[in-house]
Amino acid sequence: MAKRILVAVAWPYASGPRHLGHVAGFGVPSDVFARYQRLKGNDVLMVSGTDEHGTPITVRAEKEGKTPQEVVDYYNRTITDNLATLGCSYDLFTRTTTANHYAVTQDMFARLRDNGYIFTGKMMGTYSESEKRFLPDRYVEGTCPHCGYKEARGDQCDNCGRQLDPTDLIDPHSRISGTKLTFKETEHYFLDLPAFSDRLRAWISRQEHWRPNVRNFSLGLLDEGLQPRAITRDIEWGIPIPDQPPSMEGKRIYVWFDAVIGYLSAAKEWCAIQGRPESWSEWWQDPDVKHYYFMGKDNIIFHTIIWPAMLMGYGNLNLPYDVVASEFLTMEGKRFSTSRGVAVWLPDYFSRYEADPLRYYLTINGPETADTDFSWAEFLRRNNDELVATWGNLAHRVLTFTYKNFGSVPDPGELDEADRAILAQAEAAFASVGAQLDAAHFRAAISEAMSLAQAANQYIDRTAPWQTIKTDRAAAARALYVALRVIDNLKILLCPFLPHSSQRLHEYLGYDGYIAGPLEFKEVTEANGRTHRVLTCSPKTWIGRWQPSRLPLGQQLRQPEPLFKKLDPKIVDEEIARMGAQG
Repeated sequence: MAKRILVAVAWPYASGPRHLGHVAGFGVPSDVFARYQRLKGNDVLMVSGTDEHGTPITVRAEKEGKTPQEVVDYYNRTITDNLATLGCSYDLFTRTTTANHYAVTQDMFARLRDNGYIFTGKMMGTYSESEKRFLPDRYVEGTCPHCGYKEARGDQCDNCGRQLDPTDLIDPHSRISGTKLTFKETEHYFLDLPAFSDRLRAWISRQEHWRPNVRNFSLGLLDEGLQPRAITRDIEWGIPIPDQPPSMEGKRIYVWFDAVIGYLSAAKEWCAIQGRPESWSEWWQDPDVKHYYFMGKDNIIFHTIIWPAMLMGYGNLNLPYDVVASEFLTMEGKRFSTSRGVAVWLPDYFSRYEADPLRYYLTINGPETADTDFSWAEFLRRNNDELVATWGNLAHRVLTFTYKNFGSVPDPGELDEADRAILAQAEAAFASVGAQLDAAHFRAAISEAMSLAQAANQYIDRTAPWQTIKTDRAAAARALYVALRVIDNLKILLCPFLPHSSQRLHEYLGYDGYIAGPLEFKEVTEANGRTHRVLTCSPKTWIGRWQPSRLPLGQQLRQPEPLFKKLDPKIVDEEIARMGAQG
C-alpha cells in the first residue's frame, strides 16, 4: 500500500545565488530521497521555496539601489532556475512573499499567542550608531564565548552550533560596516520555548532512527536549557504582526519564525493549486503521514527544537518523523566564505559543467554524517574514473555495439549460470539499495549501485561479445542481452542520483516517456491578484518503477551517445585560479 510522505526542504535565502555548500545540505539529498520514494509508488509532496524577508535583503537592496521586492524577485528566479537545472523535483518550490504565506504565518502567530505561548518582553537590541538602525542577530558578529570561534553570529555559532544572543558575543560588531555596536532596550514578542522542554525531550528521546549527530545535538541543547526566543524585530521588510498594538508599531515577524512556517504554507498552496484547498489536512493531520526534513547542520535547532515547539503549541499538526541534517562541505580545505572567494556558485558551475556529475560527487562524497571537502582534483577523479570509466563506459560500449550489430534487444536463447548470477545480483540490488535510501544513507546506496556497475563491467569483459561475435553470434547476443538487462536495472537504481543521464539512457534503450520528469514552471495567481512563478513536477506522468527490468526482446534501440564527458585535468588549476580571483 502506498505511503504518504512529506519531504520538507530547507528554504534557501533569496539574498544571492546559492553555492555548492548549500545544495550539499538541502538540495541533492532531499531530491534523491523524493525521487526514490516516488519510484517506489509512494505519494510524495516535496515543498520549499525562497526565504525572502529580513534585514539582509534590505541591506543588499540598498547596496544595489533597488527595492527589497526587486532583490527577492531577481534571486528567486536565479535560485529557482538553478535548482531546476540541478534536477530538484519539487512538487512546489514557491516563496515567502506570497499572500498565502503571509496568511498562514499570521494564523500560526495568532494561535500561539492565543494559546499562551507568545508573550511580550524587553530585550537588549543590537544598535549600530553608524547605520542608525537595529541589526538582526545574523548581522552581528563576534567571538563565541563557548568555543572561541571569531566569526560567530548573533544568533548561533556555526562552529560549535550553540544558540546565542548578540549580548553573549565577545567584541560584537556589525558584519556590514565592521563598527562596534551598542545595546538598547526594546520590546518584542517572545516564543516561550521553556514551556515545551519536557515535551521536546520526551519526543526527541524516542527518535532512535535519527542520525546520531542530529539527536545528540538536540538533546544537548535541552540539557543546556531553553530560553524564550524573540520572534519579532525592529525592521520594515517582513510579515506584519496580526492585531498589532500601537506599542509594537514598526516591528515585524522575524525571518526565522516565518521561514519554518513555509513548510505548512507551501503544502496549503500546493493543495489550492490542485483545486483541493482543504486537502492540506491529509498531509498535516493524518498520523500515518511521515514528514522528512532536509537541511545543513546549522539549521538543526530550527527543525528539532523551534519548529516542533511551534507545531506543539498550535496543536493537531504532525511533528517531523526524521530530520536529515548534513554536516558542512568545505571547499579546497577551507570553510565556504563568500567574502574571501571560497565558494563555487551554482550559476558559475552550470556555465561549464553538467548537473549529474555534481549530484554524483555531492552524494558519494557528501557531508552526510561528517564534514567533507570539495576539491576540484577529486571532482575530476570521480567524474573521469567512476562516472565515465565505470558506469558511462559500460553503458556506451554495450549499447553502441548492440545497436551496430543487432539494432534491437537480441534474443539470448538459454542463459547459463554466470548470466543468471549477474541478473540475480541486479535484481537483488533493488532491495539492498532501497533499504539504504529508506534510511537516508545516500553514500552507501550509491556505492552499492556503482558496485553493480563494476560487476557488470567484469561480466562483459569476461564474455567479450566483440570477440565471440566473429565465431558465435548467438553467444554474443546472449552476453549483450544480459548486459542490457543489467544496464536497464542500473538506469532505475541510479535514477534518484543521476536523473538526467538516466533519462537519456532510458531513451537509448528504446523506451518512450519519462522515468522521472519533467520539471516545469507555472504562473500562479494569488487571491490578491498578484502572480508568482513556481517550480513543479508531475509525478503521475512518471513511468519508472523501483523494480527489476523486463527489457522486451526485439525492442528497437536508438543510437547512443556518451552519458558523461571526460574532463581535462587542466580544469583543476583553472578552477582554483578562478576562485582566487574572486577573493
